Amino acid sequence: MRAVLQRVTRASVSVDGETVGAIGAGLLLLVGIAAEDDEATVRRVARKCCELRIFSDDAGRFNRSLLDAGGEALAISQFTLQADVRKGRRPGFTHAAPPDIAAPLIEAFVDELRGAGVRVASGRFGAKMLVELVNDGPVTVIVDSEDLGQARGA
Repeated sequence: MRAVLQRVTRASVSVDGETVGAIGAGLLLLVGIAAEDDEATVRRVARKCCELRIFSDDAGRFNRSLLDAGGEALAISQFTLQADVRKGRRPGFTHAAPPDIAAPLIEAFVDELRGAGVRVASGRFGAKMLVELVNDGPVTVIVDSEDLGQARGA
């Protein structure tokens, strides 16, 4: 699993001209589920997203988490984060989870964020979405489940 966290002052997502999710200050979370991911993996990554200290304290240091800052989250499923670009010029997506596996795992990710006390908006799984954001900082961080102590297949 891979998540791209972008600290934002605001973000929104629309489908067919209709805004389906919007937040104020917080994190835009682009989430790519891999074929071998499970619920424990997505819950672990969600907790990391909530607890990662990438918001500034009064001294301007990264000492506050999304929870500490009282920020919101906009979660967007993005299978292209699982792209394999090692060969050729066209990315391969064989590492991405198929929709029947990815959709419930995205929901588990959102549920974990909500369970931690975060107000969460989300996109529409499988839809062509337009995402707008104002990146704050800019601050962008990648969280990969392989980096969280339990590598894939472990």
